[in-house]
Amino acid sequence: MKKQISRRELLSRAAAFTGLATLGLPLSAIPALAQGEEVISFTDVPERFNPGARSDSGTRYIDTREIDNFITPKDDFYIVSHYPQPEINPETFRLKISGLVGKPREYSMDDLRALPRIERTVGFECGGNQKALLHGLAGNAWWGGVRLASLMDNWDVRPEGTEVVFFGADKGEEEIRRAQVEMQFARSLPLEEARRYDVMVAFEMNGEPLPAVHGAPLRLIVPGAYGIANVKWLSHIHIQDRRWMGRFMGKDYVTLRHRDVGGEMMWTQDAVSGCLLKSVIARVTRRGNRCKITGFALNDGTPMESVEIKIDDGPWQTATIDPRSTDYSWKLFTYDWDSPTKGEHTLVSRATDIKGNVQPRQEDVAKKITYWENPGQWPRTVEIS
Repeated sequence: MKKQISRRELLSRAAAFTGLATLGLPLSAIPALAQGEEVISFTDVPERFNPGARSDSGTRYIDTREIDNFITPKDDFYIVSHYPQPEINPETFRLKISGLVGKPREYSMDDLRALPRIERTVGFECGGNQKALLHGLAGNAWWGGVRLASLMDNWDVRPEGTEVVFFGADKGEEEIRRAQVEMQFARSLPLEEARRYDVMVAFEMNGEPLPAVHGAPLRLIVPGAYGIANVKWLSHIHIQDRRWMGRFMGKDYVTLRHRDVGGEMMWTQDAVSGCLLKSVIARVTRRGNRCKITGFALNDGTPMESVEIKIDDGPWQTATIDPRSTDYSWKLFTYDWDSPTKGEHTLVSRATDIKGNVQPRQEDVAKKITYWENPGQWPRTVEIS
């Protein structure tokens, strides 16, 4: 589970596993259904569920019931945008570096492509992913680019530099204390986290140049973090000596929860950052007298110990995790359900990592007010005829 899939391995497996359109392969390289297999409809799907359509705000979510590839095609990968998509000319684009460094500098796209490259399979979800969308604000892609730490090694970061701020080129007007100001999207990481081995500046997605809607020409990829940390249209990196407190760090994407603080119950606020341990049942199919339960799990990169399935009031049963899974990819899982009885059934999954963390029940996260970070177990209902 700790093994990262290299580009060579990904390409060699693509014909059998991923069916990447960029390699000239049909997206049906992994058939959605085997011969004689039928989909069993969930009875808990919201009537207004409309996956694939872009909202006025630019949001698009996938239909998780139709996941049939380990790698999410770029045209299906979810989209969340907070400001309008900027127009960027890659020929004149420069990634700016400023702040507590030896001297400011800039990188062209040719400069970045000439550096040693890395490739990673990384899956993540939006911090606001939720059951009303069938948890469709999620995806898993192969990203190519350069290691951020390798860039930082050439910046001569000053000793007082402790925070790395990542600015996107997308901008919007905000009202702050009754003043209208133009703000750029921005998120930050502590210096040591930014230097983490797997953090990258990506310019490729699934073997192709990064699409504009997914952040071209550059996007930050922080494996194990919610999507909000993976800054699109990355245009400027700034080193400073204090925490960044912009809208998407200190005001929005903040979770309010009631918890024990030194023996006293308090309301606390925490920035949305690392993905919480979570699994989702996405599809149920039937072939003859056997059903198959399929879903995916995500977390912060801690190796997964297991995913289990519970049917009605029965015991927890171990599901099979896709062997292509890596620490930072999503983990597709399946469970064979033999001889289901007729009638309505409730199905639920739970994930456990090697540290002993277990995906919480909904009642365990009830004291969380904001809709950010929704890791609770998600019971599904199906009707077997």
